[in-house]
Amino acid sequence: MTEKIGPLSGIRILDAATFLAAPLAASQLSEYGAEVIKIEQPSGDWMRKIPPMRGDVSVWWKVIARNRQSVTIDFNSEDGRDIFRQLVAQCDIVIFNFRSAALRKWGLEFEDLVKVRKDLIYYHLTAFGSGPYEQRPGFARVAEAYAGLTNRTGFKDGPPVQSGYAMLGDGIAGIYGAFAIMLALRQRDRTGEPQKIDLGLYEPILSMMEDMIVTYDETGSRMERMGNSSPRWSPHGLFTSKDGLYAVIACSTEKLWRELRALMGDESLAIYDGDAAGRVVHREEIEGKVEAWTRQYTLPELTEMCGKAGLAIGPIYSAAEIVDDPHIKARGSIITLDDPETGRPIRMASPAGRFSGFKGEVRHLGPMVGEHTDAVLRGLLDMEDSQIAALRDKGVLG
Repeated sequence: MTEKIGPLSGIRILDAATFLAAPLAASQLSEYGAEVIKIEQPSGDWMRKIPPMRGDVSVWWKVIARNRQSVTIDFNSEDGRDIFRQLVAQCDIVIFNFRSAALRKWGLEFEDLVKVRKDLIYYHLTAFGSGPYEQRPGFARVAEAYAGLTNRTGFKDGPPVQSGYAMLGDGIAGIYGAFAIMLALRQRDRTGEPQKIDLGLYEPILSMMEDMIVTYDETGSRMERMGNSSPRWSPHGLFTSKDGLYAVIACSTEKLWRELRALMGDESLAIYDGDAAGRVVHREEIEGKVEAWTRQYTLPELTEMCGKAGLAIGPIYSAAEIVDDPHIKARGSIITLDDPETGRPIRMASPAGRFSGFKGEVRHLGPMVGEHTDAVLRGLLDMEDSQIAALRDKGVLG
């Protein structure tokens, strides 16, 4: 049998970014064959210090740095920057999330690096992208607030609430970043020209919330907080079960509404058939009746019954339920990899989606700091061991 090779095999990425959002784009691409060289300062990426820890090893780092080779270079030295430029010449893509002033000071802007790789793809993610705010720092929480997500999260008459996952904006930007790099690869293949990607962390979130601007323009509505309700559909939200747990029920179509009403056996609600707008207006009455109905059943009973009826329902899971769910097990949505460094396996989410001609793969967990420095410099730059040793003595390499 011919071995299936990832569609991005032969693509090499130089990931010089830190934290989460920009490197996540490299992670996504690495799962489909791209080679990723992670550039760290000699002290190591600061994500290596983020819990949970096994002794002095971050288990989270092991997951987010999957499929990478670690090379340590001191950007604050000219020798270090020169080595970096030599590596750029051997790579298809370089990833940065330093602010523009730092890249300008180091001579590592797009205009600098295309001189050493004429068809380079240069991915630069910052909090705000180029423009008046380009030197402002920012993280996911800042981006979520700036893009309008935080203002729409929380309950009516209450304060804004940040998303339950502190890195939601990072995750969205990481996936969008991988998409942007794929677009740039396609354009480079068509034209042979270098490509620069200038992305603000807030922009993928803003583009995702496409109803917000058009609604404001047409109606003047700010679309502020509604708790777990939907501004478009009802019933649509969280409902309590007999055992005090929660399920999401989403009646986003007329068909789903009629199926739910039939399952409930409540003919008094038939007056809202064919009237999606009326169901939204009378949300409190309708969702109160749905809540009274769901409280008659345990969560397993409710999900089984609604699932058989063809309703869109899902339980509210934590990690404990996710790793034990039979469907997640059957799909292989959670995988376990051995970790030689700590001597114990680590569980993580598998690459999303299933493809007919290839598959996503996590080949290994995050490396030790500088684990591949010597091998990469020898293999890509033809450096002798004596040269590497001399650079390490000067503090250029970790």
